[in-house]
Amino acid sequence: MKKMPLLFLFFLIAPLALSGDKPEYAIALHGGAGTILKKNMTPEKEKAFQEIITSALRAGEKILAEGGSSLDAVVAAIIIMEDSPLFNAGKGAVFTNQGRNELDASIMNGADLNAGAVAGVTIVKNPIILARKVMENSKHVLLSGAGAEVFAKDQNLEIVDNKYFFTQRRWDRLQEIKKKEKESAGSADFKTGKHGTVGVVALDKNGNIAAGTSTGGLTNKRFGRVGDSPIIGAGTYADNKTCGVSATGQGEYFIRAAVAHRISALMEYKGLSVQKACDQVIHGTITDMKALGGVVAMDADGNPAFSFNTPGMYRGYLKAGGKPYVGIYGDGQ
Repeated sequence: MKKMPLLFLFFLIAPLALSGDKPEYAIALHGGAGTILKKNMTPEKEKAFQEIITSALRAGEKILAEGGSSLDAVVAAIIIMEDSPLFNAGKGAVFTNQGRNELDASIMNGADLNAGAVAGVTIVKNPIILARKVMENSKHVLLSGAGAEVFAKDQNLEIVDNKYFFTQRRWDRLQEIKKKEKESAGSADFKTGKHGTVGVVALDKNGNIAAGTSTGGLTNKRFGRVGDSPIIGAGTYADNKTCGVSATGQGEYFIRAAVAHRISALMEYKGLSVQKACDQVIHGTITDMKALGGVVAMDADGNPAFSFNTPGMYRGYLKAGGKPYVGIYGDGQ
């Protein structure tokens, strides 16, 4: 137990309170993990996060309740968070070293393992929509950069100037990191802070699971860096036989560990529950790699799992006939 944070027991207990008989449909999401401390949160900001998370859950719920697909629900919920400046996705995306915003997203259908993703797009208002277009209207899984943007225009998606993604707090954060980098002779520390990637997993009335993830990446990233969010099997995975997963954290480590697929594999081949599989990967594999982050997942029975080795993770869950669950902090705050 020495390797496990004190938060660990909370994650074993809290999600179980959300489960029970299989719901007709369900949706779960995250808005990023990191150094999220109650002592640093104003009541106004806390309320703002709670409201957006609830709105995203409700947007997905509306589709699911009307018999819509889990794919539609995932996209609808992520759009709400992409359009909010609170999260590192869409409007709230962080800046690269060059001072622009480069966005990634992916989506996967658990019914047939079809998937679509985009990386390094700069002018697409909602990258999650583009990821779905790649999945459904192309022969490919992952499109990047200028090519992805040409495809977005061909699909008649909403195109914006890169300035649309500007937010002052993200710009100020870039300047802070650049200053620290200069002071430390080019060795910036990315092991602290928040990883505000957003992700959603949904189960529809037909028993189909879908998962999606969207992000602005890493502040001060260079050389066309791509993290785990658009990588199927790392940041996103869905399989009706097991679960849907969306990850958030230090992408380089999540890619190396194939986090999202690893969770599914632990369920399929070792028979672990979705919560135990998530905990084994986050509190075992990822923590042993000295990396930070978390996941949201959901199994075929609509049971959610939230696991993270950081002080907090924005998260939420809603099942048919139930009230929204919204969490921000870890245990003890």
